[in-house]
Amino acid sequence: MINGKRIVLTGASSGIGLEVLKLLKEGKDNQILAVSRHAVEKLTGFAPNVVPFDCDVSSPEGIEKLFQKAESMFEKIDIFYANAGFPYYERYDYMDWERVERMFRTNTFSPMYTYSRYLKHLGGRDGHLAITVSAIGQMAMPGYAVYSASKFATQGFQQAVRVEKPANLKMTCLYPVATDTNFFVVANDADFEKPFPVQKPDVVARKMVNGIERGKKYVSPCFLFALSKVLMGICPPIRTIYWKLEYAKLVRMEKRLAKKKEK
Repeated sequence: MINGKRIVLTGASSGIGLEVLKLLKEGKDNQILAVSRHAVEKLTGFAPNVVPFDCDVSSPEGIEKLFQKAESMFEKIDIFYANAGFPYYERYDYMDWERVERMFRTNTFSPMYTYSRYLKHLGGRDGHLAITVSAIGQMAMPGYAVYSASKFATQGFQQAVRVEKPANLKMTCLYPVATDTNFFVVANDADFEKPFPVQKPDVVARKMVNGIERGKKYVSPCFLFALSKVLMGICPPIRTIYWKLEYAKLVRMEKRLAKKKEK
């Protein structure tokens, strides 16, 4: 259990972030700034040690606003968990610069800017930065080209700064597979099949909180995904078969959309 920490958690009102929040609020003497675009509306009835804060972290102005709020509450942020993110589920066959940029601003630029801003805040004091990277940042998926790209970029960033970072900063990165939450509701407004495998968000949250507490560098909550990476490395055709099965899901969704348009 994490106790006695001053914590900032983004993406706190749903999915993994909400489950992490439920665990952190139980820690003795924890103080948590729970952040999302609609945190005040959605995070009602929590303990007094949880302060909801509405903020869009997809811009430097939003992140500066967040740090100003946090610094008005805490002398030091002990743990900053950059968890906010969202997916698209679609065939990437369009030209829409702003749509792609919108995802990168939240999924990639935001944790990158947060890293530097957090170092400035710490000023040499000890701190812990956690980032939700995602398993899709290690293996791309059909239907998630833009999302995969944003997470691969985040993965590359965390790899590089681990070598550069000062000794006072710890980093923990989370690599969840698909979770059984409303996270995928924003991916596409059509009914579609989630990628295999799917985990419960409370399971992922417990493993991430435990990983932060133990100071782990990486948390991969799905054993099946970790095993599949080894098997696919040994036998690449397994990955090809898996991709074909996941691509078939995308094709089925497109057919359902086409039928709806015909009606």
